[in-house]
Amino acid sequence: MKLSYPTYLLPALALLAACNSQPTTTASTAATKTTAAGADSITAATIGGYLREVSSNEMMGRKPFTQGEEKATAYLAAQFKELGLKPAPSGSYFQPVPMVEISVKPAPTAQIAGNGKKLTLNYKDDYVVFSQREQPTVSVQNSPLVFAGYGVVAPEYGWDDYAGLDVKGKTVVVLVNDPGNAGNDTTFFKGKAMTYYGRWTYKYEEAARHGAAGLLIVHDTKPAAYPWSVVLSGAVGPKLRPQTEDKGASKCAVEGWLTLDAAKRLFKAAGQNYDQLYTAANTKGFRARPLGGLTFSTSLQNQLRRQTSKNVLAVLPGTTRADEYIIYSAHWDHFGVGKAIANDSIYNGAVDDGTGLAALLSIAKAFTEAPQKPARSIVFLAVTGEEQGLLGSAYYAQHPPFPLNKTVADLNMDMLWPFGKMKDLTVIGYGQSELESYAQAAAKAQGRYILPDQQPETGMFYRSDHFSFAHVGVPSLYASGGYESREKGKEYIAQKRQEYTTNYYHKPADQFDPSWDLSGIAQDAQLYFEVGKKLASETTFPQWKEGSEFKSVKR
Repeated sequence: MKLSYPTYLLPALALLAACNSQPTTTASTAATKTTAAGADSITAATIGGYLREVSSNEMMGRKPFTQGEEKATAYLAAQFKELGLKPAPSGSYFQPVPMVEISVKPAPTAQIAGNGKKLTLNYKDDYVVFSQREQPTVSVQNSPLVFAGYGVVAPEYGWDDYAGLDVKGKTVVVLVNDPGNAGNDTTFFKGKAMTYYGRWTYKYEEAARHGAAGLLIVHDTKPAAYPWSVVLSGAVGPKLRPQTEDKGASKCAVEGWLTLDAAKRLFKAAGQNYDQLYTAANTKGFRARPLGGLTFSTSLQNQLRRQTSKNVLAVLPGTTRADEYIIYSAHWDHFGVGKAIANDSIYNGAVDDGTGLAALLSIAKAFTEAPQKPARSIVFLAVTGEEQGLLGSAYYAQHPPFPLNKTVADLNMDMLWPFGKMKDLTVIGYGQSELESYAQAAAKAQGRYILPDQQPETGMFYRSDHFSFAHVGVPSLYASGGYESREKGKEYIAQKRQEYTTNYYHKPADQFDPSWDLSGIAQDAQLYFEVGKKLASETTFPQWKEGSEFKSVKR
């Protein structure tokens, strides 16, 4: 969805003033006062006070590079300061996150040619392309096409789709998802559960590491877990990318997708059969192959705008192990002011992720009010750019204010359900780390049970900010109640989730509703508080489990 937004920003002096003065309206005054200590001080009223503020129309949808960013980040920093939390080692509550906004205008067609064959692909109908290279014009011309299965190099599974293959200057065509998705063997990769190797972001990274000029992913709705319309909406309109020293030169010139129909026509022109290639790509020992001497040509124009967004962070210093850190994270960004739906153009982002921010602030408040301070330091991190591809958390992970080898864990909160208390605690990416044991103990104390991710094939573990920490080796937890209401059962929650997905998700309608039952969000925040409290009292570090693709990552 192409969004419009204000082109002005609040002056920096106004931001600093907001951060260094008491806010006129704060959640701490709006929420019901409590004298309870620890987790019990996290209440639905506290959650509601913060949630009402961060998702209000005044926050203008919290989009990076807009007045909404300035308002939201100033509010968060003021809350951290009011709670008595310390800023980052830089002396600021803000971590600058340099980004570049790339608006792509592709050529209307792409050409496939070679061996007397010619095939024209139409933009949007047959393919989409984009580029992370920060230059006005990007093109690939007569780039040899090669099919490389899933585009996966996974030593722990004995799998290498690039074995013996030189793709420098070539355009690689790969399948969506990973090899485990095609069969019923749960020990092969992770069966139907997507691994990181199935994510499109990984495929682009791996192709770039091998020097490919282009990478095209064949879209198929079932293994992708979303229709072509989702690919299309994600490809058009301006995209935020992290600024890099090489200005994206290390990336593939062209990244993109092919429809399944276009891919079948391409393979046929190459004298290949899609079904046979698919079968071969799912067979151990598969070797990549050229596509019949065919080449790929297309171009695109980029408009570039460089800006700096910001993460907001604060720390509660530990008492005896202050140089070891536990991170609580949630993203502050949403989609700003955009296309009006039902006469409303503000994308408030109340559930996504105002709920996570409200939980983050409530947990911070509980820690600062607890009579016993934690032995380890607690970091509270509200990140930018999640909706654009986990940009703020990825930047933190690459430029950590607190050392990663001293970071115990990341506890991430994203989209908590405002439908009352739950019986379950659903752990996304269940089976990854020992943090699940901590969550299970805290859940049991609340009379809840652990539920593994109910849709592991969608790769949700790789789609929120905890993944940025997992990617650099920090064990991460992403969990919440999501499938069984304590009072109304499973069908009620299934209905409410579907209703939210259809009518509210990423729409202006996702705004604060006074009738919401926030006791379930408070329940999740209390659980996260207990997990962090337990981690803060220990001297050991939780570990990745056998079989996790992050176990071997050094930090």
